Amino acid sequence: MPEYNEDEYLPLSALQHIVFCKRQCALIHIEQLWLENKLTAEGRIIHERVDRGDSGAKGKVRIEYSLPLKSSLLGVTGKADVVEFYKHNANWIPYPVEYKRGKSKKDNCDKIQLCAQAISLEEMTKVKVEKGSLFYGKIRRREDVEFTDSLREETVKAAKELHEMFRQGKTPKPEYSKKCDTCSFIDLCIPKALSSSAKGRGSKAKDISVSVWLEKIISKEEEFL
Repeated sequence: MPEYNEDEYLPLSALQHIVFCKRQCALIHIEQLWLENKLTAEGRIIHERVDRGDSGAKGKVRIEYSLPLKSSLLGVTGKADVVEFYKHNANWIPYPVEYKRGKSKKDNCDKIQLCAQAISLEEMTKVKVEKGSLFYGKIRRREDVEFTDSLREETVKAAKELHEMFRQGKTPKPEYSKKCDTCSFIDLCIPKALSSSAKGRGSKAKDISVSVWLEKIISKEEEFL
């Protein structure tokens, strides 16, 4: 399988974005846009608290916070929130833990991000990483994740899709679904108006969509004047 050069590395966190929503991924990583709402702010605060943790060792457990990662297989680089290392004979076995504000999702976007961390750790430490955890702030507990062959294949596929998106440099058209309602980009993306489901309403709907979009952008800019 071909590997990527370091100048081709993309953000590891973008793997979660492209699986969750390709358009959101492009808005963030290609168009370099970011809009925050209550949910993203809570998530940012959780990560900031974790990043301030003190690394250290106690017996057969060593904990590292904000550990830099990279993978030539996936062509990504980033940081792990927490990596717990467990002593097993002469080796320290990595166990990545990713922190999320909400609860477990129906798709594998969070698991793929965590699996990418595991693959990165395997490349860096030459030690097999079989499991990790997702900690969800809303339910205040960990969800164990096993890095199966199928999950690893999904992760490699997501990485290929991410690199292809960057190569093309195009932002996909919106497709509305229920998860759009909690996305911080909903006012900028306006998926209900611009998705394929709105095509039947003709050019008048498109004109209204553009007007609404411009009004929202102007109002946001005026907030900073």
